Amino acid sequence: MQQFNRRNIKSLICACVRICLSHFQSCEKKRFAVNYTLINDYLTSGRKSMKYISFAIPCYNSEAYMEKAINSILVGGEDVEILVVNDGSKDGTQKIAERYQEKYPTIVKAIEKENGGHGDAVNCGLQHATGKYFKVVDSDDWVDEDSLLKILDAVKGFVDADSEVDMVIANYVYEKVGMEHKKVIRYDNVLPENQIFRWDDIGRFRLDQYILMHSVIYRTEMLKLCQLELPKHTFYVDNIYVYYPLPHVRTLYYLNVDFYRYFIGREDQSVNEKVMISRIDQQLFVTKTMIAMYELRMITSKKLRKYMINYLAIMMTVSSILCIRSKKQENLVKKKELWDYLKRKDYKTYIKIRYGILGQTMNLPGRPGRKVSSLAYSVARRLIGFN
Repeated sequence: MQQFNRRNIKSLICACVRICLSHFQSCEKKRFAVNYTLINDYLTSGRKSMKYISFAIPCYNSEAYMEKAINSILVGGEDVEILVVNDGSKDGTQKIAERYQEKYPTIVKAIEKENGGHGDAVNCGLQHATGKYFKVVDSDDWVDEDSLLKILDAVKGFVDADSEVDMVIANYVYEKVGMEHKKVIRYDNVLPENQIFRWDDIGRFRLDQYILMHSVIYRTEMLKLCQLELPKHTFYVDNIYVYYPLPHVRTLYYLNVDFYRYFIGREDQSVNEKVMISRIDQQLFVTKTMIAMYELRMITSKKLRKYMINYLAIMMTVSSILCIRSKKQENLVKKKELWDYLKRKDYKTYIKIRYGILGQTMNLPGRPGRKVSSLAYSVARRLIGFN
């Protein structure tokens, strides 16, 4: 009887253990199923709230025109983030930004900061950006809504495929006051369309066809990793914005859509020639900054190296012609100092630029030579249509 009881007790214990294990396994399955659902819900909600492109709009006393820029981007809905960066404005810019933020709290952010200039406002926008990609839209410009939707579709494709495309390029349009025909800068003759490519796949750019701030959208993480920081209180830093990151860009994608609308016509606009001449020191500073960035012979891609040399040649030409057209002796001295600076910093690049067609045209001797340089610039401006 005692032995029977022991066997029964042993069997009972085993049965209890099996029941407990079975119950534990069942609970574990349920627990893991619940956890999987929670994880899936979390990932799905994160995907829904993802911002694919952060648009930074630097604003300084922009109350008269900034709403057109904001409205053109709102078509992107929850897929976009609009960072309205008020750079110490003294008008109603901040009130307008806050009104949009109140109306579209999940899309628009009103950011107020002390005045630091256009470049510092871009820096601020980049710091606040949470989107996968980053785009600057000046407050007096706007974007084409249909083109924006096509670009968003492409960016979503990159994210879905886990493809790290560092730079997205699209066309831009000169919206010049008084001009019926709008000049469009396209890249279909130099860049492969609707496919991921590298620098070695690019063609030869025309003088009016170089990649400007208007045409680029960067991968946000790439911009932050390369530690892009534009100078404060300086005009024309958009050239640094599209030059400094280039060696960090590994993959590119081009959409042949007329995306960015570049407004030209305000008398106080920074690209107005009289304004540029009055700010010649800032133009020279930006050009020297770009010269000092890289020893171009170290750029491994031959096509990228050639592109960067040609871009630098354009910067040298613009700086030189502004010095010439100012008709001031002190600026002619600054022009010579600029060419000497390039010669000291990168002799090989100096030789290529100085004795290329642009360099020779900008360095013709004497007053007659300067007149020819100025005339050549005027003719080129009319024929090519650049600003």
